[in-house]
Amino acid sequence: MRVIMQTTMEKPNITAWMKTSCGWSNGVRAVLKKYSLQYEDKDIIKNPAFRWEMEQKSGQSLQPTLEINGTMLADISGEELEAWLLENGIVSSSDAPVNVPLNSACTDAEHEAMRAGAPLHFKS
Repeated sequence: MRVIMQTTMEKPNITAWMKTSCGWSNGVRAVLKKYSLQYEDKDIIKNPAFRWEMEQKSGQSLQPTLEINGTMLADISGEELEAWLLENGIVSSSDAPVNVPLNSACTDAEHEAMRAGAPLHFKS
């Protein structure tokens, strides 16, 4: 008799403190979407109280910062997040495409547009 054990990954509890539009934040969002991971998106631009909360919980001011099942991942890129998710068995490897760079800051033009309050248009 052959016994096959099936393992099911539990859905992680994820809170993400990110900017509305930011290269780093977009990379993190792309990884979360790639693996169909649900998360609470705490936009630190739209709600400054979330920035304060992020700083209190993580002890630093850089974003994106995520809390996954109680573990803080501060100032993380999409590439770093994907590696961490794989290393910790939260997801299985996937070749699904993403539509943004996973390890890229905003351009100077995008930063200037944010300062001016202009809408941002990212390439798909």
